[in-house]
Amino acid sequence: MTSAACGDLILVSSRTLEWYRSSAAAERGFCRVCGSNLFWKPEGEGRMAITAGSLDSPTGIKLKEHIFVGDKGDYYSIDDALPRKPGW
Repeated sequence: MTSAACGDLILVSSRTLEWYRSSAAAERGFCRVCGSNLFWKPEGEGRMAITAGSLDSPTGIKLKEHIFVGDKGDYYSIDDALPRKPGW
């Protein structure tokens, strides 16, 4: 997941984009055709989290840290020196 300021995000098309208020804390954006999760917008923060796998390459995104490693499956290996957090 990556994020950007809401004003910096430019959508090529929003024809199939649907927003759902999942809680008082956030809205979620998804494709109403296939159901793919695309965005998560925290209330009052002015930023939007973007599902990195939904972006076309090259993204230029670099990993910063690993989160939820306390719950990762034993079939995952983390082979870099980036910080590891057991949770959020």
